[in-house]
Amino acid sequence: MKPLIHSLAIACITVVFLADARSLHADDRPNIILLLADDLGYGDLSCFGSPAVKTPHLDRLADEGLKCDRFHAGSAVCSPTRASVLTGRYPLRFGITKHFNDRNGWLPESATTVAELLSDAGYNTAHIGKWHLGGLHVDETGKRLTNQPGPRQHGFDFYQTQIEQQPLRGKMGRDKTLFRKGGTVLLRNDQQIRQDDPYYPKHLTDANGDFAVEMIEKLSSEDAPFFINMWWLVPHKPYEPAPEPHWSDTAADGISDDQHRFRSMVQHMDAKVGEILRKLDELKIADNTLVLFTSDNGAAYEGFIHDLKGGKTDLHDGGIRVPMIVRWPAVIPPGQTSQAFGHTNDLLPSFCNAAGVDLPGGLSVDGLSLLPHWKGGTPPSDEERGTVFWQLDLYKSLQRHTPKPKPFATEVVRRGDWKLLAFKGKPVELFDVATDPNEKHNVLAQHPELVASLSAELHDWLNEPRTTK
Repeated sequence: MKPLIHSLAIACITVVFLADARSLHADDRPNIILLLADDLGYGDLSCFGSPAVKTPHLDRLADEGLKCDRFHAGSAVCSPTRASVLTGRYPLRFGITKHFNDRNGWLPESATTVAELLSDAGYNTAHIGKWHLGGLHVDETGKRLTNQPGPRQHGFDFYQTQIEQQPLRGKMGRDKTLFRKGGTVLLRNDQQIRQDDPYYPKHLTDANGDFAVEMIEKLSSEDAPFFINMWWLVPHKPYEPAPEPHWSDTAADGISDDQHRFRSMVQHMDAKVGEILRKLDELKIADNTLVLFTSDNGAAYEGFIHDLKGGKTDLHDGGIRVPMIVRWPAVIPPGQTSQAFGHTNDLLPSFCNAAGVDLPGGLSVDGLSLLPHWKGGTPPSDEERGTVFWQLDLYKSLQRHTPKPKPFATEVVRRGDWKLLAFKGKPVELFDVATDPNEKHNVLAQHPELVASLSAELHDWLNEPRTTK
């Protein structure tokens, strides 16, 4: 009987070891924090060459991680890019072709989001800040209406955001109180907060940053890893003066009041990022927390884009090329800069890869995991990447202090460094962005075969099925 007893003992030890190994593996999965700015231009951080705004905490993130110089938003306005971030798919696949009007637009509940995939894998999930994907309307008691899906229907266990309802939201924008009185219209877990809530008197940027710190503290005490989706409203209009010391710190001779307000808002956001990073350090979880910072589209009026063409609402690179920084000290070598192409469609597969989550067999995504590249490997090749597309309904005005570039475009097709712009499917411009990153030299007439090939791909893509429910 001794051999049998010995075998049983070995088997029991093996079972215990495997159970412990599974537990250790679960503990080793990184926490993930996505920090998404709103209307922040490619050059609006000091680590990306801003001549005006000092962002020491985001600069620290870049020094300790990887700075991506050629990262692109899924659109030149917010709602479509936010759909891209959450789903890893082109916004057009959901019929999202412009920003939502706070009335009748939302991300379909049938969409599979990164929050759902991580939640199903055992992550705790929280959304904080701007949403702008529908479902944030309330009744007279402040309870969220359920006729549109909101953050919880898209995989978030907890959330705190602003009510996004007209005419309330429009009035606060016009009155320039959306930030300073932002706490008065906070919606937390399907209920508007009350006047006795400690967040009620807070500036919106403080409310967002403070709640992120609070959630990090809460969720880090639990056994499961966490995913925090932190979407700032900064530096979107209305431009409002940030509280001290940021207002005084950003005063300068020869700048407009709006430019002063803009700079103070960005510095305020950077300071709140610093508080988030300090909390990770304090809790000793920074090494195994993946933190990624980027923007939902290119710069609006007061933002800085270097010499890039266009800006918000325009599909030249000034409207879609954005700063991106990613840090995961246990895995990503520090102090690196990548010139590889990246896209917000890549975030879902990259986060799932980091978390050890396999994408469901029936789920088709348009992005690629960039994690192997972030860890020091080669980026995806042009062949692996394939052709990349953008679509945006026509906005005739550029949200800048200059006219919108002509000819107007409503689509982009990019294959490698070749970028074709089209208007309702008809080619209007072609650029080699490797040699002409500022898109000054239209070479459409010189490459008819390439134009025909890209146009055919665009035609097929525009006619693919869409999911709107």
